[in-house]
Amino acid sequence: MDPNQFIGSGAVFAAIAIFIIVALLKAVRIVPQSDKYVVERLGRLRSVLGPGINFTVPFLDRVAHKVSILERQLPTAHQDAITTDNVLVKVETSVFYRVISPEKTVYRIKDVDSAIATTVAGIVRSEIGKMELDQVQSNRNELTANIREHVRAMVEDWGIEVTRAEILDVSLDEATRHAMMQQLNAERARRAQVTEAEGKKRAVELNADAELYAAEQGAKARRVLADAEAYATEVIAGAIKENGIEAAQYQVALKQVEALTTVGQGAGKQMIIVPAQALDAFGDAFKMLKGRI
Repeated sequence: MDPNQFIGSGAVFAAIAIFIIVALLKAVRIVPQSDKYVVERLGRLRSVLGPGINFTVPFLDRVAHKVSILERQLPTAHQDAITTDNVLVKVETSVFYRVISPEKTVYRIKDVDSAIATTVAGIVRSEIGKMELDQVQSNRNELTANIREHVRAMVEDWGIEVTRAEILDVSLDEATRHAMMQQLNAERARRAQVTEAEGKKRAVELNADAELYAAEQGAKARRVLADAEAYATEVIAGAIKENGIEAAQYQVALKQVEALTTVGQGAGKQMIIVPAQALDAFGDAFKMLKGRI
């Protein structure tokens, strides 16, 4: 065999072998778990390669885009917004997203980060513009949920899933903050005055209730004394009816004796002037008592 022919045929086989090896290398694509590859054939979208081993047509198919499907965080954004009560607020937002359809992301939007940031800023201004400042401060969770839902609906056509959209802070300028502090102090003073007035009112009500209770108890006591007095009078009247005038004289004499006894018990009473009628009363009382004994 001619050596030149052998060398020429060997070169051909080597070239064919190299071509086959290169073709196999281009046909086999190993995609990492965190990525997806967008494959084009002659400039048109052919397929999207998922994680693992994939096969393509060498020299016709090419990997045009390598897209990470890991969750990403946009830089913290700051934007101004005006509430319905004309208060300028500065809103700080944070957005997390991930790519779920790489073919939409690479062919429908050029700068996805900038597009999402612009969309979030517009939605934040729109949502805050529907609320008053107090609502923005008190309904932070509801506001965040509304913004998240609107952002998700807007970026769905880009093959993006917004996993989190949070409002980190809502701040005010110095003049507005000072005015709010004055309003807050005035509200605190008003509440203190209302509380004090309510306390005084309650005290008056309790005092009135106490006086009413005392009056009721006094009336009950007078009623009991009156009933007792009426009962005593009824007993005396019955005795007079049964025993005649002697019972009445006995009661009169007994009252006179009790009155003199009370006068004699006073402090510094060494001498008591007793009327003649009193002595007669003593005598009558003793006689009646003696008669009863």
